Amino acid sequence: MVAMFDWNDLRHLAAISRCGSTLGAAKALGVNPSTVHRRLMELERRIGLSFVKRRAAGYRLSEIGEALLDQVLAVETAVVDLERKIQSLKLDLKGTIRLTCPEPTVSRIAASGLLDRFSARHPGLAVEFVTSDRYLDLAEGEADVAFRSGEPIDARLVGRKICDSVWAIYASKDYVRQHGRPATIADLAAHALIGFDGIMQSHRVAKWLPAAVPGARIVCHSASILGVVSSVKAGVGIAPLPTTLGDAEETLVQVLPPVQELTRSWYLLTPPDLRRTPRIAAFVDCVLDDVPALRKALVG
Repeated sequence: MVAMFDWNDLRHLAAISRCGSTLGAAKALGVNPSTVHRRLMELERRIGLSFVKRRAAGYRLSEIGEALLDQVLAVETAVVDLERKIQSLKLDLKGTIRLTCPEPTVSRIAASGLLDRFSARHPGLAVEFVTSDRYLDLAEGEADVAFRSGEPIDARLVGRKICDSVWAIYASKDYVRQHGRPATIADLAAHALIGFDGIMQSHRVAKWLPAAVPGARIVCHSASILGVVSSVKAGVGIAPLPTTLGDAEETLVQVLPPVQELTRSWYLLTPPDLRRTPRIAAFVDCVLDDVPALRKALVG
């Protein structure tokens, strides 16, 4: 559909209605009188109606102009308000977004180019990683946005599913050469296993392992995923790991395929009040425009 007129031309008509001349309107708008005259003529031409009557002493609105003046002024007010709102949003697009995520994913997210593209789009905003052995409380202000695996349990947060987190069973190549490889989950009972300790005790994998492998022989415990990865690489034992981490290690081998019971979803989460702020909205919108890169960073 072709526009009936240029919205900007209404500003010239509104200025003429207030000033009574092209000279006065030009001064008010900061343009040349010829520009005001040209824009007014173009407005009348495109619409096919005369909005002013030209007099020796200046201009006066025609009957049609008078009939439309309230709507013209309403449009002008709306445009001015919109311009002010846009400028306000631009001023708000400065500051820092505190992003929390599992420590092993920090380097992968940084290497994905996602943050570089965000910075290019919003140079006044910076992303700061905040990592911890525990889930930070976004609702209490410990971070602004989280990439988190597992179904959201905090009703104070809103979010969007990004992809699935898949876990399989890994051992080092040296371990397999010395001790063989299990063919089933039940076979894990005959192998040395790495357990989860500390903050990881509440993780789903820490609950799954003793249930799936009764009498499991735990030879080492770790309080972090990176600690488990290190122990498996050292040949200490076998352990479940995210495929993103396990497959990335040349010295590890996936001895058993992904375990369905350990599969969870990755979510982008933030408090609803923050989601509506310009800086967080800008980050979330950028992430959702670049989901393939984020998926690759989170799950490979």
